[in-house]
Amino acid sequence: MEIAERAQALALKIRKHKAGIETEEATKNAFVMPFISTVLGYDVFNPAEVIPEFTADVGTKKGEKIDYAIVHDGQVQVLIEVKKINDPLRIEHASQLFRYFAVTNARIAILTNGEVYEFYTDLDAPNRMDSKPFLVLNFSDVDETLLPELAKLAKDSFNLESVISAAGELKYIGQLKRVLAAQFKQPEDEWVRFLTTRVYDGSFTQRVRDQFVPLVDKAMRQFLNEQVNDRLKNALGGPDAYVSVSADAPDLSAAQPAPAAPAGEAPRDVTTTEEELDGYRIVRAVVCSEVPAARVVGRDTKTYFGVLLDDNNRKPIARLWFNRSQKYLGVFDENKVETRIPIQSTEDIYQHADHLRTAVRRHLGRAAAAVEPNAGASPVPLQA
Repeated sequence: MEIAERAQALALKIRKHKAGIETEEATKNAFVMPFISTVLGYDVFNPAEVIPEFTADVGTKKGEKIDYAIVHDGQVQVLIEVKKINDPLRIEHASQLFRYFAVTNARIAILTNGEVYEFYTDLDAPNRMDSKPFLVLNFSDVDETLLPELAKLAKDSFNLESVISAAGELKYIGQLKRVLAAQFKQPEDEWVRFLTTRVYDGSFTQRVRDQFVPLVDKAMRQFLNEQVNDRLKNALGGPDAYVSVSADAPDLSAAQPAPAAPAGEAPRDVTTTEEELDGYRIVRAVVCSEVPAARVVGRDTKTYFGVLLDDNNRKPIARLWFNRSQKYLGVFDENKVETRIPIQSTEDIYQHADHLRTAVRRHLGRAAAAVEPNAGASPVPLQA
């Protein structure tokens, strides 16, 4: 199982159970230990890999304990301090991490409440833990661009030097993204002033500020939407890129699909490629936030690789049209009408995660807002 699938499985568990977790100890058992074992791959019951209640005397501080120390190649490499789920993380919570960081070999310190994980190192001064994290991973909304960096701390792919070398860039990119996200959510006066003075020649008075606050907010949202739409148009090759077809209609590009095979297997006369399996794994990882991975089944045919909920043809999640020069990802609306979206690689599937999750929610009978691909572009029905 890839790290993306493992992370999504933990995210689903957190979403289901965090309301019932009320203590720090319960947070450790329910979420942090699975993070260490399932996501990172360490044996939490092997003291040669994971040391709970790790103790190292620090100056006059005797007997203080860190919740977990992760050992790799016989050396303590990662320190983890845990707070109760739903408690906001503050740097004041990390006083023991600061002290232990200076007297152990650890180069990575993690402060977590079981849902949000803040990763620290010593970029600013050697052997002194930074006051700001270089990476923040939130399991309520997993940023999959960060998972390759997380994988470098996993037992089977541990690469500390690579993590440290990337930490500086990650630190500032992460902070900039959070600043921008905050401004898009609610522009601050300084941000409004900065933009207003670029387009308005008069004095920036309170009246002008009140006038421009909604304008700045509207302009930023329109700009973001336009950028997304432009990139989609370029990637999809123009306004005729989308093709829609009913999920229940016969495939018009070839003869009838091959007979169904047992779950996860292809019919004898169908060749399942590694690329199709990669695409299937990505779809399964994405929708693990909604259902257990075991319920997401792949079924290959002569013309496409189908991904179904509960191995049921009436519950399509996606179709992978990879048996051609131009690859397509097929997604479905509430009427089971398929929209084929051109993609360049299997990784592009992540860009359409909302469509996949929405399809699963519909099959589960959950209320979910429909997600329209490339708002403003009209899908083109496939003609018989």
